[in-house]
Amino acid sequence: MSESSSKSTNTNGNGNLVPRRIVVLAGDGIGPEVTSAAVTLLKNCATESGHRFEFAEMPFGGAAIDRCGKPLPAETLDACRSADAILLGAVGGPKWDSLPLGKRAESGLLELRKELGLYVNLRPICVRPALIGVSALRPERARGVDIEIVRELAGGIYFGEHRSEGASGAERASDLECYTSQEIERVAQFAFERAANRHNKLTSVDKANILASSVLWRRVVTGLGVHHAAVKLENMYVDNAALQLVIAPRNFDVILTSNMFGDILSDGAAGVAGSLGLIPSMSWGLGPSLYEPIHGSAPSLAGRDVACPIGAISSAAMLLRESFGMHNEAAAIESAVEHVLESGFRTPDLAAPGDEIIGCLGFTERVGAALHERFSQVERYGWGV
Repeated sequence: MSESSSKSTNTNGNGNLVPRRIVVLAGDGIGPEVTSAAVTLLKNCATESGHRFEFAEMPFGGAAIDRCGKPLPAETLDACRSADAILLGAVGGPKWDSLPLGKRAESGLLELRKELGLYVNLRPICVRPALIGVSALRPERARGVDIEIVRELAGGIYFGEHRSEGASGAERASDLECYTSQEIERVAQFAFERAANRHNKLTSVDKANILASSVLWRRVVTGLGVHHAAVKLENMYVDNAALQLVIAPRNFDVILTSNMFGDILSDGAAGVAGSLGLIPSMSWGLGPSLYEPIHGSAPSLAGRDVACPIGAISSAAMLLRESFGMHNEAAAIESAVEHVLESGFRTPDLAAPGDEIIGCLGFTERVGAALHERFSQVERYGWGV
């Protein structure tokens, strides 16, 4: 921890502390359980550190379809627009999979990103020492992996034209991958800045030997690299990047790539860390940033108190650091999670022989207790102890 706590400067003209407004989109499946864990720890953090957070839970995803007839109701969008930050659980499930593509729960997330102007997704992939045994790789390859994947979020094939035509037995379907130089440049600028604040190494991933959109991608990124001379830029084809993430993941620092490639590579990289349930993310851009674990809604696990809340809790810590500048408080939450893991407690998905298996609620309670202890040390000795 640094020398002093990053007390909130969000005050009004009278010097009174104004609450930071966090909109909570619990969503579907295990979403409500993991967001509840994250909110609990944010409330604990506020109590311990003197910050004020105001939470507003709004319908979203499949739950909003059932309640309001659409995955992103107008009142939810309005609340998100006026928020200081947004915390999301997960959306979707088989209950809504029979709906047309633009009407499903997941379409609400695409619409929300578009409406808020969120064009960057940041996914940190870190191998925790206490969980190196659950990595898909051997310990000697997984140990020390610390990667940030910067994914373009508002363009590409997910937002291009989708067409289906023809009769049964002779159908034809197409999806358009389209990027402008401006869309590429703005996400690349973000990635160069992240790399400059880490180890000055950026790997841009494309398929420029095949795709015209990737030819433009490589040209724009390489051109921007001239203005970031301190950052070592490497261009890599996506198939090679997928291989290198498995055989030499420590060679990466910051990875920059398109919407679809980033979606695929970051899920694969989660296997290096050990589980999708461990990975937080931030969607960033023109409006309030949105934070969420990258795992799905896992409806078969809902209501059983077996979900892993680490991705959601880590997303809450990311929210404190990236949106509110509360670096010490974020580090305290992350340190509390590490303490619980080092003490041998695991949710069922992470358990190995000898571990003590606990549920989502029990894990959250233990993290809360460890967080209290960290803030107690701060009160006794000051930040930096």
